[in-house]
Amino acid sequence: MRLKLFRYNPEDREQRYDIFEIESRPGMSVLAALFDVQKKHDDSLAFRYSCRGAVCGTCAMLINKVPRLACRTQVAKLLDGSLEMDLAPYPALEVDIDWNPEEEVLVEPLPHLPLIRDLVVDMEPFFAFYRAVRPVFKPEGEAPARERLMDRDAVSALEAYTNCILCGACFGACPVDAKNPDYYGPAALAKLYRFHIDPREAGDGSRLELANTPEGWWACEFHTNCRRVCPKGVPPNIAIGKARRELSEQGRETER
Repeated sequence: MRLKLFRYNPEDREQRYDIFEIESRPGMSVLAALFDVQKKHDDSLAFRYSCRGAVCGTCAMLINKVPRLACRTQVAKLLDGSLEMDLAPYPALEVDIDWNPEEEVLVEPLPHLPLIRDLVVDMEPFFAFYRAVRPVFKPEGEAPARERLMDRDAVSALEAYTNCILCGACFGACPVDAKNPDYYGPAALAKLYRFHIDPREAGDGSRLELANTPEGWWACEFHTNCRRVCPKGVPPNIAIGKARRELSEQGRETER
């Protein structure tokens, strides 16, 4: 099989695509294929990885035009078409590339973030929005002698959002992020809502106000790409919809 890789050299800002012939193995992931290229063909290839087990989120890339984790994406499934995904359009999908998905795996950097080298992007804009929602507990009252307990329903509600690994796939797939660099993005808003509904938090409603701006809750257009590409099944669109409804019911809706 062939691996078609986006290449970028920051020194001369050259962008190109290189093709490498790879010997596919049963169970081979895209990340394993990238290692093969680096070890056998071109040791200058740059990409990120860490845990190799779909836990750290480091290896999120645009694979066959869909943001995915390279470590959990199987080459064979890409070539047989079983991983095809229908996404709402955004600029990275519209780039005209000579590419045969039946014979080649196309790997590009995560969209909507500045390029550093090859498949490595600068995640700082993504994490700037994450920090803006203040993702730390703000508990009410004195700390208990032991832990703060929750009932099972509250735990189940939280689990839908605590599974986020901050890989940025949703950010790269979001058409709003593509056109609005000030939009907080799905991951940050889902994380904000996760703290809002945590029963251990102070119940003053101030959490939702952190994104009660035209670039926060109200910028989402509900394309739902975020939910489709999330490797952990986190539904940012649901969190955003509930937050908007709550703000509207309380008469706190901001101007869009």
